[in-house]
Amino acid sequence: MAAGLNPGQDSDSQDPYSLLGISPDAGFEEVQRARERVVAGCGDDAIAKARVEAAYDAVLMARLRDRQSGRVSSEAVTASRIEREQGSTESLQSSNGPAALLTRLRSFSLPTPSLSGSGVMPDFQLVEGQGFTVRCLAGAAALLLLLVAPLTVELLLALSTIGVFISQVKRGRRPLGSLGWTLLLLIAGLSLGALLSMVMASTALPLSVEQWQALPALVVLLVGALFLA
Repeated sequence: MAAGLNPGQDSDSQDPYSLLGISPDAGFEEVQRARERVVAGCGDDAIAKARVEAAYDAVLMARLRDRQSGRVSSEAVTASRIEREQGSTESLQSSNGPAALLTRLRSFSLPTPSLSGSGVMPDFQLVEGQGFTVRCLAGAAALLLLLVAPLTVELLLALSTIGVFISQVKRGRRPLGSLGWTLLLLIAGLSLGALLSMVMASTALPLSVEQWQALPALVVLLVGALFLA
């Protein structure tokens, strides 16, 4: 702290420049250094530090008034330029520095998974209107082809599986969830078909083992296309 300078004195006895130990035409860097020097000399005296900060603010306000009124010296112009440069640097550091990264991390949150509708568990709702008619006609055609054209079994299962998947996606389910439920329906239908083929193997009905196995699968897939959403 400058000799003879006492921040603890009554603030009315000294103007801001005297308190900081600078002249009215001091540059911005000199004002900054004076503030730091005087604050360091205040030690633990909170009142004295407050007076120094008030003096520093008063000097900056006086510079601002001078710029607004047009009374700008060359030193003030230099100080203003330095203030702008330092402000730009601090703004860039705040937008790209660790503090900004921490702020982004704090504001980042994972989406809460939905457990219904487009999430894990589906909604069971009968499709209405034209969609219901189209699905029923397609299912009836698949069952008829299964009975009269045994060689189309694999093709019918593949097309039915794709149809159920597309049906769920069009009704708003996520593709991954739709694929999972479609495969689950297919596996359940084929499992029922395997049991049915063993039971009906000795009957006189002219159906092959493949047809008996595919019949429950097509029915289950049709039900899924009508109800899964």
